[in-house]
Amino acid sequence: MKKEYDFSTLKEVKNPYLGKKKAIGINLSPEVIDYFKRMAEQTGIPYQKLIDLYLLDCVKKRRKVAIKWETV
Repeated sequence: MKKEYDFSTLKEVKNPYLGKKKAIGINLSPEVIDYFKRMAEQTGIPYQKLIDLYLLDCVKKRRKVAIKWETV
């Protein structure tokens, strides 16, 4: 390892990930968080990334929400 490095010749490189993600706040039920945290432990992928990947898959497959309410 050198004692000194010359950074004057380096060229600026733009961040390729800038603008690809958007931070939001979302309220999720504890069951959802627990489920994805367990999946994260099994896969080694952070749970927030797993949620993002799942939702992205829904978007790409154009899945529609189908909710059937139970009558009491």
